Amino acid sequence: MRPLVAVDWGTTFLRVARLDAAGSAREERELPRGILSVEPGGFAAVFQEACGDWMQAPGALALICGMAGSRQGWMEAPYAACPAGLSDVANQLTWVEPDRIAIVPGLMCTGPVAPDVMRGEETQTFGALQLLEREDAVVVLPGTHSKWVRARRGRVESFATFMTGEFFSLLRRHSILARTLDEDDGELDDGALRRGVDAAMTSGNLLHAAFSARTLALVGQLTPQAGSSYLSGLLIGEELRSRHLDPAKPALVLTGSPALVRRYGVALAHLGIAFEALGQESAWQGLAAIARCLQERT
Repeated sequence: MRPLVAVDWGTTFLRVARLDAAGSAREERELPRGILSVEPGGFAAVFQEACGDWMQAPGALALICGMAGSRQGWMEAPYAACPAGLSDVANQLTWVEPDRIAIVPGLMCTGPVAPDVMRGEETQTFGALQLLEREDAVVVLPGTHSKWVRARRGRVESFATFMTGEFFSLLRRHSILARTLDEDDGELDDGALRRGVDAAMTSGNLLHAAFSARTLALVGQLTPQAGSSYLSGLLIGEELRSRHLDPAKPALVLTGSPALVRRYGVALAHLGIAFEALGQESAWQGLAAIARCLQERT
């Protein structure tokens, strides 16, 4: 396989890696140069800063997933329609430089209210399936906008987005709840998170349950240090409640940043829901699988 430079370019961070033939990272770098920090016309320079030295290898190929393909990114990569598999995504790459630098398309599916979209999570999903050698799975990708992806026969059939991380940030920083929380989130309090999950399950209404983060603090039942973990559990619990999870179903696949995977893992374990946890290596495996599709076509 050609020397592969894998790029996961998100809203806040830019992650790059040199991959071996198996899709494992030989070297990784992370820069606080998400798309929102890049001035118009500056993407090529940031890319060069992040991994230009790796691109000097003869025949080097760079595949980029994530928000670099959005309208605010380097070059807009049109969404591929669901259901979609690896070959569909590989066939719809947007080439920044022909046969050298390409952006992976995001996916779009039809939802019950409106279309749903994602960028980057499709690559992580394909990578997770590769790592676990599974074709069928429900893949959960926590984040600012969490995704629940249903994959069958190695293809993404549908998915749903939950603004859990963004709502946490809004309530944590810009609502009355911030008055009773420490400025610093501190270490995760597993017990407080589980209590928040229980509150979400009992209440069945986030607009009502969210105020409990304030009242519990006012009556001395929730410390400022534990409040952030409680609020996190409350919002994750609301997300999980809406999915009507069944402990008898096959294990979920949970993949993403270690900190978020841990939070969701605590919540799922508390509810008796089986899951398999992966880290951010899913993105690298997904990009490697797309590269193999390209190679098979030539």
